[in-house]
Amino acid sequence: MKKEVISSCPLNCWDSCGFHVTVENNKVIKVDGDANHPITQGKICGRGRALETRANSSDRLLHPLKKINGQFVQISWEQALAEIAEKMADIKKKYGSQAVLHSHDYANNGLLKNLDQRFFNSYGGVTELTGSICWGAGIEAQVWDFGDSYSHSPHDIYHSKHVVIWGRNVARTNMHLFQHLQEAKKHGIHLTVIDPIYNATAKIAHDYISIKPGMDGILAIGIIKELRRLGLENHHFIEQYSIGYEDLVALVDEISMEEIVNMTEIPHDRITGLAELYAERPVTTYLGLGMQRYKNGGNTIRLIDALIAVSGNIGIQGGGANFGNLQVGQSFNSNALTLPERKQKKRSFTMMKQAEGILEAVDPEIQMIMVTCGNPVTQVPNTNLVEKAFSSVNTLVVIDQFMTDTAALADYVLPTTTVFEETDIYYASMYHGYMNYGEAAVTPPGEAKSDRWIWTELAKRLGFGEVFDYTVDEFLEMGLSKLKDHGITLDRLKEEKHLLLPIKDVPWSTYEFKTPSGKYEFTSTLGEKKGYNGKLQLLFPEESSASNMELARKFPYQLLSIHPMRSNHSQHYPVIKGLQEVKIEVSQDVATDVGLEEGDTAQLFNDRGTLKGKVKIMKIAHPGTINVDEGQWKRFGGSVNLLTPNGESDNGLGSTLYDCLVGIKKVESVSVNN
Repeated sequence: MKKEVISSCPLNCWDSCGFHVTVENNKVIKVDGDANHPITQGKICGRGRALETRANSSDRLLHPLKKINGQFVQISWEQALAEIAEKMADIKKKYGSQAVLHSHDYANNGLLKNLDQRFFNSYGGVTELTGSICWGAGIEAQVWDFGDSYSHSPHDIYHSKHVVIWGRNVARTNMHLFQHLQEAKKHGIHLTVIDPIYNATAKIAHDYISIKPGMDGILAIGIIKELRRLGLENHHFIEQYSIGYEDLVALVDEISMEEIVNMTEIPHDRITGLAELYAERPVTTYLGLGMQRYKNGGNTIRLIDALIAVSGNIGIQGGGANFGNLQVGQSFNSNALTLPERKQKKRSFTMMKQAEGILEAVDPEIQMIMVTCGNPVTQVPNTNLVEKAFSSVNTLVVIDQFMTDTAALADYVLPTTTVFEETDIYYASMYHGYMNYGEAAVTPPGEAKSDRWIWTELAKRLGFGEVFDYTVDEFLEMGLSKLKDHGITLDRLKEEKHLLLPIKDVPWSTYEFKTPSGKYEFTSTLGEKKGYNGKLQLLFPEESSASNMELARKFPYQLLSIHPMRSNHSQHYPVIKGLQEVKIEVSQDVATDVGLEEGDTAQLFNDRGTLKGKVKIMKIAHPGTINVDEGQWKRFGGSVNLLTPNGESDNGLGSTLYDCLVGIKKVESVSVNN
């Protein structure tokens, strides 16, 4: 008998879509969009639909596994939990709780995913990861500038005269914003796309500006320079609501327009046109994640923020520097779920440098790694180093639904549930402000268990089971407890399925910022307090002709690694056959330089590694640009992270994935890496 269930997409994505799930005989047979969802309105992407295939895949992990003599053997949950708990108790006694590393990412959201922190805090505090491979530099940058990273609500776009999509392929990563862009265009709103690659979003824009990768901040300086030359700055905002503008002016005066044109490879008249556009308020800017994945990534976002501030597009309808929207997640009572007061010790590595942290840690050395919501061997930069590090510890425990590249290295693999097999609340701190209720639609296959169940059982065996002695609903009510004064309760959410959280549609409209000064900070007080130069600077990618000409001669092409169209990072590669081949996309000039044709096999290389794949020639892309979608598994050819560096951004909290120069050559063999 069929039944219909309203649920939610759990993927770490901008849109956080509502789902309409069809179930028959305890099996999900179809995933559609929830037509009643106020934002996503029944439309979902292929990544969301593929969750049905993923849930029903014959490759799902269904039983706990232990590696014995190099081979995985099925064991009982009792044996797995007892042995892991015994090892954790022994490690804590001999070395201290910090000898355990919790390696996590954000593969799936869900309020109850925070219970991993409840477990590790109650254990005493472990070595944790800080920063983010994905967007850490940009979030920290906006915290320096505004005091937090907030975005305008989706429908505020219709108050704009101009929309600038800067480094974000909305068509691929934010489909409901793409729909708004199409509608906004019909309303006469002017669309501009700035990106190294002419993508599907650029195709619908009025103007496309091709920029040299990593030079977005230099372009922002150029636009500010033109705003000042033309007398188009918003003096009221600058004088009344900001500090540090004189430092920005000094920076802008350091560099000539000729230098800016040469570095960005954008004509002077195009930069002048952008200055005139930004002065014609209101202008909303949607910032992408790629341009902050460089050594200069934080400074880049800060320079674009500065442009938006100088032009007076902060705090007004139809304006904004839209990067993250952390006010969404801040609506919940995370402390009630995570119990930070129970943490007795702490140590951290950045997410980008976790491999070095593992290999170099002393007092104590890392004895055990526990991996949740991630596949670091594939997703963390410099794959060879990461694999070495994760193979070096005494015990590696991975909680996952599939035998990922990381799980394949593990000593214990614990099978976990999918979104359709557990109940949770879902939201995303990137775009809209709705939370979705996702009810368990089917019982888990085999012996798969929820993360919450795994933490509960381990906690019992480690002597702090009482902190997990709550039902799912009780945990959810803890998370919602700050929202009662807004009339938001779990019962109401269960009934309505999605509720708007109490967020501001137009952030900073009162011009009261969360910075130490209470003003917008062109020169960051917080940055200085953290030991950095709080001033905006003239910074370049670490791997570029602007900073390392010798390396640029050796490896002349810029490698990007954008989000795949059909997979949320590495998750869907094993269930979609069309993804299971490395594709190397090259600009036309690269193909001409190397003698490549569509369908050829080519090899990318630098001092960190090599990668083979099939060539695809991009019809329009900035000269010298190559792209390989991130997330590819080792058994399907290997991750682009075999080539990427694992450095930290200028503010210490972001990755340098795109700060990557490579060479390329044609190879005669049609085979790819195994």
